[in-house]
Amino acid sequence: MSVTRRHLLAAGAGAAVAAGVQQGASAADLPPLGTYDVVVIGSGAAGMTAALTAVKQGLTAVVLEKAPTFGGSAARSGAGIWIPNNPVILAAGVPDTPAKAAAYLAAVVGPDVPAARQRAFLAHGPAMISFVMANSPLRFRWMEGYSDYYPELPGGLPGGRSIEPDQLDGKLLGAELAHLNPPYLDVPAGLVVFSADYKWLALSAVSVKGAAVAAECLARGTKAALLGQTPLTMGQSLAAGLRKGLLDAGVPVRLGTPLTELYVENGTVAGAVTPGGLFRARRGVIVGSGGFEHNAAMRAQYQRQPIGTEWTVGAKENTGDGIRAGQRLGAAVALMDDAWWGPAIPLPDDPYFCLAERTLPGGLIVNAAGRRFVNEAAPYSDVVHTMYDRNQTDPDIPSWLIVDQNYRNRYLFRDLAPTFVLPADWYSSGAAHKAWTVDALAASIGVPAGALRATVDRFNSLALKGDDTDFGRGDSAYDHYYTDPSVLPNSCLAPLWLPPYYAFRLVPGDLGTKGGLVTDARARVLRPDGSVVPGLYAAGNASAAVMGHSYAGAGSTIGPAMTFGYIAARDLAGVL
Repeated sequence: MSVTRRHLLAAGAGAAVAAGVQQGASAADLPPLGTYDVVVIGSGAAGMTAALTAVKQGLTAVVLEKAPTFGGSAARSGAGIWIPNNPVILAAGVPDTPAKAAAYLAAVVGPDVPAARQRAFLAHGPAMISFVMANSPLRFRWMEGYSDYYPELPGGLPGGRSIEPDQLDGKLLGAELAHLNPPYLDVPAGLVVFSADYKWLALSAVSVKGAAVAAECLARGTKAALLGQTPLTMGQSLAAGLRKGLLDAGVPVRLGTPLTELYVENGTVAGAVTPGGLFRARRGVIVGSGGFEHNAAMRAQYQRQPIGTEWTVGAKENTGDGIRAGQRLGAAVALMDDAWWGPAIPLPDDPYFCLAERTLPGGLIVNAAGRRFVNEAAPYSDVVHTMYDRNQTDPDIPSWLIVDQNYRNRYLFRDLAPTFVLPADWYSSGAAHKAWTVDALAASIGVPAGALRATVDRFNSLALKGDDTDFGRGDSAYDHYYTDPSVLPNSCLAPLWLPPYYAFRLVPGDLGTKGGLVTDARARVLRPDGSVVPGLYAAGNASAAVMGHSYAGAGSTIGPAMTFGYIAARDLAGVL
């Protein structure tokens, strides 16, 4: 992600616009709304971590949030956090080392991201986790067994490096709990569920351990109810815990306060303009306002077709405001063509981001020609990259996840228990199809019947042998995370044999975009020539991702977001 001509967009006009902002928006023209050392844009994981860090370094800070709720996309998420060598995994005995982590990240990311930024993330991530635990009620759990996404690469760990927030009582927030952005998927009433539990909940009908995990989730929920708690996990816990840290530290979070412009004074970013007026920043502004997944014009400008705003699960307020404000000051951007992709089923209410469903044995993915084209169990971003790479010559968008009744009898699907009838509007919307023969299913989804029949037959023969010689499903330890250990010889593979058969439409979904403002190892925003935009910092999806075009493990979005928010605040405090 070095600053090269092919990465930079809208650079020429930026300097002129920056000058115009400096000349045209004087403080006298803007109602004053307060002066702080640091103004933070966005109340997601990046923004709240940055604000908490700033105030604990003796600075004053304010968080400006566009939405009427706090937490952003982080609050909606499973809140996996990928931080190598963090104190939680080391205490759990995970055999990580700085050398392993550096080798692995370099192998995953490649040349797209400067080595200095990679080193900064790895060096400061563990300290960030320790800092958050010391200054908020947040505690974390190792997501045991959730493999790094490429564990066979040098330094990769099949047991995984990811952590997630522990259970938190929402009542700690008092009245502020009402302003927490709701989750992407509700946890079933009466249960307390962690991200790491979903692997086993999907198997609760066919696995002793799955049934035990389900019982444990119920026991946690029962205990919380008896104690009069409001139990939060995953993204809800992460956002609530960070918000509680800010409450205790006296940091204001101004909801319903969107950024309209960055304020520049004497060539330095010195505040944020909002519809109500100006928030001045003595030391600088940290942009943590998320990506541009809900900005149709930006997606059309920067990303491959077909694309739109209806397939993302990112927070709806993420329309690239911070990125565009930085561009108007001449900032460079990179990775704008990319996102935190994953195959999604466009259900009538919201898109459903597929994890276990495409990996469990007894399912396969086909394209418009009725043929397999990818390892269905590969990391979700890789599956969508393949969909786009091939789509122009061999249409893969939409694709179709094909399963049989045996699969539906055994496994949870989204939040539907095994054997439960799919909602009627899934069928009427075209998201799901059902037929009693493979040929009839092919007709329903518009693919050649002979090709689909041949594909299923071929897949079944490979599944019975337990060896996917076509696409290598099951070759990586990662492939086996969301699978059924009772299926042998390959937990990823089982034949389709029991009618009726089902097809689910798959499109390029995402957790958010990953392109944004180019930053250095100190989270400072850079211009096309590599010079610093004075006073301007960025973290999270408003910045070009330290993961480049890849994805190291579960939590590769939130882990770096929090880390670079922490780095930015410490740099502004002069203690980096």
